Amino acid sequence: MSTVELTKENFDQVVNDNPFLLINFWASWCGPCRQFAPTYAKASEHHPDLVFAKVQTDEEEELAAAFGIQSVPTLMIVRENVAVYSQPGALPAPALEDLIEQARKLDMDEVRKSIEEAQSKG
Repeated sequence: MSTVELTKENFDQVVNDNPFLLINFWASWCGPCRQFAPTYAKASEHHPDLVFAKVQTDEEEELAAAFGIQSVPTLMIVRENVAVYSQPGALPAPALEDLIEQARKLDMDEVRKSIEEAQSKG
């Protein structure tokens, strides 16, 4: 599957229409971003059931700001409209595969319950 370009115009629809989404926040001037791009693309081929997306932070400054992106690349995983992972840094292929498998195994009912408990205490 090809990678979806996310913009402020299509972001909500793509997130709402896809229960499992990986988002790569990147910039064209970023060396680590360019190094990570082939790893990310190859992972998208290995996981055709998932949606791989990318946000060009220089072009989509509002999206980057909305998610508090401070450095690139930053990888975010969104499951069922919940950001379950967000971390800057380029991952090697084995680490990315491990992260995807961990995200697949999440019990989203438990995740939502934990979020609700944290919010009620806050």
